[in-house]
Amino acid sequence: MCRLFIGADPKLWESVTRSFRMEGMVTSVRLEQIFWSALEDIAQRQDLNVPQLLHQLYNESIDEGHDMGNFSSFLRVCCMRFSELQLHGLLAREQTADFEALPVEDILSRERAARSAAVKPRATNSKQH
Repeated sequence: MCRLFIGADPKLWESVTRSFRMEGMVTSVRLEQIFWSALEDIAQRQDLNVPQLLHQLYNESIDEGHDMGNFSSFLRVCCMRFSELQLHGLLAREQTADFEALPVEDILSRERAARSAAVKPRATNSKQH
């Protein structure tokens, strides 16, 4: 099993720092190349470039009241969610998917239901000795 992961192209986990301007200040974000590739895909679907996408994600997160103290971690989670949504058929894999047209609340509700079903308490086999 591990060969499937360790045999991947080492460039995928190569850290890359990109700088961009946000709110008038230059900000740097360091992510592994595989995450930058996912962010490029997400940005392209929204007719944005990556800096514009990051700016939008940051601002909308702040508007929702999220603490953005670890923006790099947030971006990694966004990339994983993007992949999960595609894997579970909640987001089309083709490039034409428009995030604005998605039934967001329905998707979030279905995700919550799936996660709570996956976290069912395990039945314990209690034998008395």
